[in-house]
Amino acid sequence: MFDISRIQTMSEIINLIWKPIIEIAILWFIIYRLFVFIKGTRAVQVLRGIIIIAIIFFLTQQLRFDVVNWIFMKLFALSVIAFLIVFQPEMRSGLARIGREKVFGNIITEERTIEEIAKSASMLSKKKIGTILAIQREVNLEPYTESGVAIDSNLTSELLNTIFMPNTPLHDGGVIIHGDRIVAAGCLFPLTQNPDVGKLLGTRHRAAIGLSEETDAVCVVVSEETGMISVANAGKLTHDLDRERLINHLRALLYRPKKEKRPRVKLSANLFFKKKHD
Repeated sequence: MFDISRIQTMSEIINLIWKPIIEIAILWFIIYRLFVFIKGTRAVQVLRGIIIIAIIFFLTQQLRFDVVNWIFMKLFALSVIAFLIVFQPEMRSGLARIGREKVFGNIITEERTIEEIAKSASMLSKKKIGTILAIQREVNLEPYTESGVAIDSNLTSELLNTIFMPNTPLHDGGVIIHGDRIVAAGCLFPLTQNPDVGKLLGTRHRAAIGLSEETDAVCVVVSEETGMISVANAGKLTHDLDRERLINHLRALLYRPKKEKRPRVKLSANLFFKKKHD
């Protein structure tokens, strides 16, 4: 007969050992993601201030400084509320980043799409024609599409060049691309609020960075002043790209070739029985 009490004891020992390990692992992951979440934002300095206040609050509580403890308790509560209000844009973009984390890798983007975008950007760069286009990935860009003019046309470099030609109705806004189609043009993109972004960057570059912070879109920008081609992704801007470097950069961000299926060898029934009898 089985000793049920012994089994219960073993189960309790396992729970005592594994539960703390699992809880520590969960807490470590949450803290790590929190630091990744706020890395490179203004929230880092404020978080340090909150931690200092929390340490002082703990010390005053241990030393029984009741008046100072009461002041810091109120200050700590207000600082948390202020943190949530002041850094709401950073939190929104951070949550968007968490929500768009990919489990199965990048989406498949056709090679022709990348070639047409690079061809257009190279031509517009030579003529120093300002350009901003956004390539949709997992996050739907419909809210920004609605701010522009619906086009829903096949993606060609000729059409992109026509849209961004100066003195045309749509040249000042952004173009949204999804797959191998131009969805809309003349769209308005959000400007970045990151204070670390260079003051010399123009509106197009700020809009490209802002959209890449809010969504997972990849934005291609051509400077009207210098003709320089840049790519914005995840709030970061890569400068000074020529046609080949732009293609390689977009491939790295967007393109995942389809896996080639290996042909299955089908054995006929006669061959099967022949092998069996042999």
